[in-house]
Amino acid sequence: MKGIIFAFLAGAFITLQGVANARISQNIGSWQAATITQLTGFIAAILIVVIVKDQKWKQFKNVPPIYLTGGSFAAVVIYGNIYGIHSIGVTLTIAVILISQLAITFLIDGKGWFGVLKKEMQVPQFIGIAMMIAGVVILKF
Repeated sequence: MKGIIFAFLAGAFITLQGVANARISQNIGSWQAATITQLTGFIAAILIVVIVKDQKWKQFKNVPPIYLTGGSFAAVVIYGNIYGIHSIGVTLTIAVILISQLAITFLIDGKGWFGVLKKEMQVPQFIGIAMMIAGVVILKF
């Protein structure tokens, strides 16, 4: 149940962050907004680590270096979110982001990339993503 709650919160905060970033970018620019967001996110994460006294971060040297670059993807996520919201609106941007996330997860699960358990995608999963794409087409018109 905790997983569902935190996943729901993550989705809500992604949307709220996108809207806030779009507003910030109107004053200072998109990449500047991404920088501010990354910085404040870093500060918030450090504060949480200090408050909960979690010492696991010291094990970062055991993480393969390629995975340590994952945070850099956030800059592109933030910029894409900002540009999308300015260009096509909040609803359509989030819908397209969700479809993109599902498409990539299909590849990751189907191919077993990044050490995840390989899962065979079946007809219901493809019908689900097709329905989401149809929903975006309906939203657009």
